[in-house]
This record gives sequence, structure tokens and C-alpha cells, in this order.
Amino acid sequence: MSRPASAGDESMSGLIEWVRTAREERWGLLFDLVFAIVWVTMVDGLFRVLEGPDWAYYGFMLAGIVAYFGFVTSLEYARSEPE
Repeated sequence: MSRPASAGDESMSGLIEWVRTAREERWGLLFDLVFAIVWVTMVDGLFRVLEGPDWAYYGFMLAGIVAYFGFVTSLEYARSEPE
């Protein structure tokens, strides 16, 4: 006879699953973090030197999202085998 699952068991299995996923994806997560830090630092430094308008600053910050997906897509394409 099996015992019913309690809320503690579900949260523990969720935590274990999260840890497994984090271990599998650690280099991807690290790459995401490094890209974000570099992009924000670059944009912030550029706008401190040039003293650009706020709307352009926020536009460049949002452009980081497009730049990230463009870079990741081109990187995956470059790593794929030629067909």
C-alpha cells in the first residue's frame, strides 16, 4: 500500500527537478548572464560618455534583447553541421 503524496514531497521533487535542470543548463545560464552584464555595461558606458537622451538609452537596452537572440541564433547556426 502506497502512501498519498504530501505537499512536502511535491515541493522536494520540484526542487530536485530544478537542480537537475540547472546542472544541465549551467553553461547556457552562465552565457546568458555574461551577455546581459556585458550588454548593460557597454550601453551604460556609451551613454555616460555621449550623454545621450533617455529614450535612446532605454531603446538600446531593449535592443539588447534582439541582439541576444540574433547572436544566439547565429551561434547555433554556425555550430550546426552543413547540410
